[in-house]
Amino acid sequence: MLTMTFEIEGQQFTALNGGPQFSFTPAISFFVACHTQEDFDGLWDKLLAGGAALQCGWVTDKYGVSWQIVPAILDDLLRDKDAAKSARVMKAMLGMNKLDIAALKAAYEGR
Repeated sequence: MLTMTFEIEGQQFTALNGGPQFSFTPAISFFVACHTQEDFDGLWDKLLAGGAALQCGWVTDKYGVSWQIVPAILDDLLRDKDAAKSARVMKAMLGMNKLDIAALKAAYEGR
């Protein structure tokens, strides 16, 4: 078994080769919360190069690894005590591949 440790943006990861019987699936993915649309767009574009965009902020990179790139505020918007606000955000998100922070906030505010 081959094991390696690496660091991305100060976060340490450990990877191992479990053998040929295992392949990449969306069941294992990386979750990245971005604070600005600029950060979101930059990461999304890099991961999308040679990969595929999926619904709701998911992207598969050129190696077949799944990533969920989301605005850091998304959890707050979806868990608001006002169910109507949360429902509008969910509806807006379900219509997107690459998430748009301004559009999600506008849905939250009912605009």
